[in-house]
Amino acid sequence: MDKKKFYITTPIYYVNDVPHIGHAYTTIAADILARYSRLKGMDVFFLTGTDEHGQKVEKAAKDKGLTPKEHADIMVENFSTLWKKLNISNDAFIRTTDPDHIITVKGLMQILWESGEIEKRQYAGWYCTPDERFWTEKDVVEGNCPDCGRPVEQIQEENYFFLMSKYQERLIKYIEEKPSYILPETRRNEVIGFLKNNTLGDLCISRPKSRLAWGIPLPFDENFVTYVWFDALVNYFSATKYLASGKVDWWPADHHLIGKDILTTHAVYWSTMLMALKFPLPKNIFAHGWWMVDGKKMSKSVGNVVDPNEMIGKYGVDAFRYFLFREVPFGLDGNFSEDALISRINTDLANDLGNLLSRFSTMAEKYFNGAIEKDSDISEDFVKACINANLDAHDSQAWSQLHFNHILDSIWGIIRAANNHIAQTEPWKLAKNDMEQLKRVMFNLWNALRLTAISLYPFMPETAEKIWQQLGLRSLTDEAGDRNISTWEWKPGYEIKISKGEQLFPRIEAKKENRTEKESKQMITEDNLISIEDFAKVQLKIGKVLQTERVPKSNKLIKLQVDTGEIRQVVAGIGQVYAPEDLTGKSIVVVTNLKPAKLMGVESQGMLLAATDSDGVLSILIPEKNVKEGAKIK
Repeated sequence: MDKKKFYITTPIYYVNDVPHIGHAYTTIAADILARYSRLKGMDVFFLTGTDEHGQKVEKAAKDKGLTPKEHADIMVENFSTLWKKLNISNDAFIRTTDPDHIITVKGLMQILWESGEIEKRQYAGWYCTPDERFWTEKDVVEGNCPDCGRPVEQIQEENYFFLMSKYQERLIKYIEEKPSYILPETRRNEVIGFLKNNTLGDLCISRPKSRLAWGIPLPFDENFVTYVWFDALVNYFSATKYLASGKVDWWPADHHLIGKDILTTHAVYWSTMLMALKFPLPKNIFAHGWWMVDGKKMSKSVGNVVDPNEMIGKYGVDAFRYFLFREVPFGLDGNFSEDALISRINTDLANDLGNLLSRFSTMAEKYFNGAIEKDSDISEDFVKACINANLDAHDSQAWSQLHFNHILDSIWGIIRAANNHIAQTEPWKLAKNDMEQLKRVMFNLWNALRLTAISLYPFMPETAEKIWQQLGLRSLTDEAGDRNISTWEWKPGYEIKISKGEQLFPRIEAKKENRTEKESKQMITEDNLISIEDFAKVQLKIGKVLQTERVPKSNKLIKLQVDTGEIRQVVAGIGQVYAPEDLTGKSIVVVTNLKPAKLMGVESQGMLLAATDSDGVLSILIPEKNVKEGAKIK
């Protein structure tokens, strides 16, 4: 039986741009989909590339004393280098200066010309050189381009036009009949609204060579070159003819992933061009939102552009990849913040995932010398919870709708269940009196981590491979072809030897105030000792827990009403280890003179004390004897 095929594209990026977070965002999203499809055993063609024609490239090259092709050759390396750093697994990289692409563009132009879909006419309009786009009088805002805000100029000349207007009603009908053609739904509604409320004009698809020489000449008139957008959009089709391997007919694409700023060109220009050519339309065009900084769109002039190279250098490629798709639903605008990135690393990656693997491998070495034996009871609630979370992580609708943050939350459902299982079963106690039960607990934890690695692989390939190898397995990439890889009972008769590795994600300490060299040396010399006067400032009291409940939308936070001589509310991140009902009536130690703080919008008026042992097990400090609430600790 032939494998199912999957064809995914990014936009081709303009070579005058320096790659920024927006380019990275789209390309990582495509990589996630490509990797997941390969895990499912599909034949995948993942295409990205660069757009190298047009006036901006021609001008930039001239300013540098280079030919446009020489300039493009230099600039394209910016993208190729970044994709390697980001672990992008593209199968092909197209350049619109490729000879085979040029041949395809000319061939399609000729088809449209001969079939009467293109005509020559006189045209006058307002032209924006930076955007390489004509605007009508009503579009122009006080003499400026409505998109980029820069001045436009009046141009009158003969040009060739693609008769796009005649496809308006047909395109409306197509989009209405295929709800998944444009996603998310807000973008689909945007396109439908545009088409129903405006008269669609014809598209100018040429530029006179006297004004622009750097482009693909029209096959039927050498005095003109092809409009850069017509040239660029054709890449999705042309690549399948000369860059794709095998005998697979890759067209149409399963997904065109784009930013929302180029939705019209794809949803309208490209769709009508394909209709005129009588080619199938792509199955989906997905237009995601922008990353903002402090609520503002990134801009070179503002100076708030996020450099993905810098983020990778500071925080690592997998942490960066994870943050982009966990923080904001794909499709919406997001606000980028390094503080939020650090919080995700410390909370999700270091605490949840990293500590889980570390605790498991430490216990495996301590209790079984690293050897884990197959011993499972799939009727256990923990096993059922992991299997259900894993099924959610591989839900076909979530993947087809590109609900990446939902998928990642499902994967964290496995991680949360595993951390909670350790807290409930207390393996360190089982090691003293029930080794058979401990064997079962360890095997089930091993399986939970194995499923976590598989599900995380599309998002965090390096991390997934590290987990896989620490679990005593060979290569996740090589073994992914096994169709039973995502099941709880994987391979009968296999031997597991845990290999403990380095910590996956070391915690990142919060930024500290700058200190003088003398102060820093003094701190090191004194080994961070504090005086008795400093310690005396901390007020510790015994508190009795009266009421408890989970903080909504949080798996970690528990809200406690505590009597410390006065009733106070304390919010603690202990929800993965303790259930609220486990704490009611207990006496605990509370810091009572902390400045109140809000956690997920809930005020905390103190902090309870807890300890973590070498296995990473958290335990609340409880007084040895009954002590009256409100008693001070001295």
